Amino acid sequence: MPNPLYSQRKEYLGTGWAFPLQMNVQGGIQFSYEEQKVRESIWLILRTSVGERVYRPNFGSRLSELAFAPMNSETLLQIRIYVVEALEVWEPRIILDEVRTDADPVRGKVDIIVNYKLKNYPDTYSFVYPYYLLSSIES
Repeated sequence: MPNPLYSQRKEYLGTGWAFPLQMNVQGGIQFSYEEQKVRESIWLILRTSVGERVYRPNFGSRLSELAFAPMNSETLLQIRIYVVEALEVWEPRIILDEVRTDADPVRGKVDIIVNYKLKNYPDTYSFVYPYYLLSSIES
């Protein structure tokens, strides 16, 4: 449970069911608070494909369009653009500082590193989202 004095300053970040849904040690639904809620939201936005939700067809990111793209500089740039587009639209509680991509061609994986600040709060946070492409390098 967060510190009550600390929480009063960050109420705008929200409280709600943890995502993915899980049980707490008492057998009830696990809740997440503040910074954790924002991290879960970023994960959910990047994980959801645009058009996937029936009643919110514009929600999510376009990352799924790159699922079988070659791992090259153009694809890495496109990943960064899609992440910035999605987070600027769907996560109003953050200010993006930087979105970087760290490619691992052997595994066919790209770590998407999102550095951000919470609005009205000076600390910088970092979120790493693993994304998988083809396992070969193409220039």
